[in-house]
Amino acid sequence: KDKSFNQGTYDGVKLYANANSKSYKYYKPANGDKATDDDRYDAMKAAVDNGAEVVVAAGFLQGAALEKAAKEFTDTKFVFIDGSPVDGVTNLAAISFREEQCGYLAGYAAVMEGYTKLGFCGGGGGTNDACCRYGYGYVQGAEAAAAEKNVKVEMNYTWKYGESFQPSAELQTLASGWYKNGTEVIFSCGGSIFDSITAAASANDAAVIGVDVDQSYTSDTVITSALKGIGEAAYLALTAAYDGTWAENYGNQCVTMGAAQGAVGLPVDTWSLENWCVEEYEDMFQKIVSGEIDRKSV
Repeated sequence: KDKSFNQGTYDGVKLYANANSKSYKYYKPANGDKATDDDRYDAMKAAVDNGAEVVVAAGFLQGAALEKAAKEFTDTKFVFIDGSPVDGVTNLAAISFREEQCGYLAGYAAVMEGYTKLGFCGGGGGTNDACCRYGYGYVQGAEAAAAEKNVKVEMNYTWKYGESFQPSAELQTLASGWYKNGTEVIFSCGGSIFDSITAAASANDAAVIGVDVDQSYTSDTVITSALKGIGEAAYLALTAAYDGTWAENYGNQCVTMGAAQGAVGLPVDTWSLENWCVEEYEDMFQKIVSGEIDRKSV
């Protein structure tokens, strides 16, 4: 229930299961945000022991436990969202995204909307590749819009207090300090740290950019969200697990999804942007699809 990455992935699992008369269950590793690799493995083993045919795991922290479980339980398929494949492990599918593309769109949109004092709060302590890609794109998009408008843009950024992807009083205090000192909008990129950022924004009549899923429904501070199709990715991988296309399209591979696959973008139906129109967004999106705009993650 993080209103973001984990919940979005689980929603894809539920959607597939309900559409195909499959049962599903959420297994939470012991010890919460202090969970170890052993805790994660134990949760996966419990799923397999209870008859799971496919196990979907979200987030790079699952990597070591997933490798161990996939090698041990070869009759079970494993889907690793935001992860990497393991050589020779054909029952493990890894799916990653081009987060820099929707991060770019978010940064560009913020500056085109008129914001010139931006912030970025990232999860994972700077070691999470997906959050880093979001951040790279965000800065590059803001830079491109600033050049187009001939304005100066300031950027605050931090990975502090976001290591566990959990909300904290310390992060809320940090974000509130930014807002009080002039920051107008913060890109909250790290799961449940979103709660700390929106609380700070609400207290300071400021703005937030959400991440992974459309977070506009959770707070009126959200002006837009950088989306990636995590639920859709889980749904597609589960489909392949049952329709005979797993070996060809997913097994022992890393499937990368971006604008060209319709897997990243901004939610034009719910954003509150007034100075950058949908037509301009769609034009830029197509330039990303075609490669005319090509922002790398490093």
